[in-house]
Amino acid sequence: TSNERNSYIFNTYRQAIDTIPDPESLDMNLLTVPGLTFDSLTGHMIDVCGERADALALIDLANVYIPAHEAFNSNKKDRLGTTPVQAANNLRDRRIDSSYGATFYPWVQTRDAQTGQLLWIPPTVAMAGVLASSQAAADVWFAPAGFNRGGLSDGAAGIPVVGVTERLVSKDRDILYEARINPIASFP
Repeated sequence: TSNERNSYIFNTYRQAIDTIPDPESLDMNLLTVPGLTFDSLTGHMIDVCGERADALALIDLANVYIPAHEAFNSNKKDRLGTTPVQAANNLRDRRIDSSYGATFYPWVQTRDAQTGQLLWIPPTVAMAGVLASSQAAADVWFAPAGFNRGGLSDGAAGIPVVGVTERLVSKDRDILYEARINPIASFP
């Protein structure tokens, strides 16, 4: 669209993504831009990884959680921009069919090591750490799932994860799985 062509922010991200398509000139296996939720850019990330055929794009979904710096909402409930059903429908509507992209739901909360302040972060931040932890504990082809390889406790994400924006019940997780969204479950 004309807004995309005229946006320096959009074009800066697009140019950055366009610097990595050749696997012979750049060795990488993971592409992520935490907090970037613009559909055409996250779709482009998946396409580039698919063309390379040797990397995975971790993408964040739009409007799952709206941080205070993006819009003022007086409480956490008002910052939830979507539900598992809406997120699943939105991703299905994008018609992405690729093994070179992954996404997660919902956002997670961590504690800043310097200040002790609680922060809400996009799930790709924690999941990059979980992928690395899972690869170190097993092999790269084992999914970072379950309590052993996918747990966010005990620093498996590389950062302390202390909460999620919403606790998913079994039905929510099933809806997300069907839409190819990896749910982040919180268990007592």
